[in-house]
Amino acid sequence: MPPSSPRLPFRIGLGYDTHRLAPGGPLRLGGVEIPHDHHLQGHSDADVLIHALIDALLGALALGDIGQWFPDTDPRYRAADSLELLEQVVAHLPRHGYRVANVDCIVFAQRPKLAPWTRAIAGRLAAALRIAPGQVSVKAKTAEGTGPVGSETTIEAQAVVLLQSC
Repeated sequence: MPPSSPRLPFRIGLGYDTHRLAPGGPLRLGGVEIPHDHHLQGHSDADVLIHALIDALLGALALGDIGQWFPDTDPRYRAADSLELLEQVVAHLPRHGYRVANVDCIVFAQRPKLAPWTRAIAGRLAAALRIAPGQVSVKAKTAEGTGPVGSETTIEAQAVVLLQSC
């Protein structure tokens, strides 16, 4: 953490990300491949949910954002597995004296319907975060046909993380 950051019993972080959809599947969200006729475009694997979660973790510790840690200008991260990037960030938590208490995430996608996948996604994220699946909430929402999500040109995600001093 930056030298001026106090050691607090809890720290909270908020993350957000969005990526464009492109023809051809599968769709990768939260480290889970979901059968779909589109995929997310990006420098890495474009896993919008994990990117939002990484930003939430980094924000909770005042350590910048995903673009500072894994810049899209760096060829090392071309087609990178976002789960591996998440694991790198999680490895820093104990060094700063924190662990994940819980995570709450929302994925905004018009299609596919994600409710059947939220349990698998929560399990995958929990493993990467080194916590129990019950400490991870993953919700799915549509945009009711409005905006870029509703027109099926993008998928967005938000994540909130609570870190606890250890």
